[in-house]
Amino acid sequence: MGPLNLKDEALIADARTLAGLLGASTTDAVRRAVQEKLARERGGRDAEKRRKSAAVLAAAADFRGVGGEVLANAELGGMPYDPETGLPR
Repeated sequence: MGPLNLKDEALIADARTLAGLLGASTTDAVRRAVQEKLARERGGRDAEKRRKSAAVLAAAADFRGVGGEVLANAELGGMPYDPETGLPR
């Protein structure tokens, strides 16, 4: 990827202001800002994955707790599902 050519004057001004506050070059300020935002986004997505996984595991535990039983595909032979695709017929 080639260099960025920013034409947004407000963004450029904000980057320069951040650089001044950090005592860093504009490039370094933008780099830090992007890296921090990426870390927050990745962390948030990882947390969401963990939350969903925990919800699925909790639902499975609840299902088993009320006497639910998971059936194997072979046991579903009489059910209205295509044995090749698993889709409803």
